[in-house]
Amino acid sequence: MSFDRISVDPDQMGGMPCIRGMRIPVATVVGMVADGMETSEILASFPDLEREDISQALRYAAEAVAERELPLRPGA
Repeated sequence: MSFDRISVDPDQMGGMPCIRGMRIPVATVVGMVADGMETSEILASFPDLEREDISQALRYAAEAVAERELPLRPGA
């Protein structure tokens, strides 16, 4: 899977995956979606973002989670 809208630069934001070289971390966008924000609200908060940036951030996060085993607490 190709992520042409996600960039990782060790000299920017501590190497966190960001949207198109901007200082907007993928985690921030994914968190906004998780908090129930509508796409239009996210775009209003970050006018430099585009709809496809949000979609690709979600795909990137899904791929990242699928790549590794996450520890779960017993009984959780």
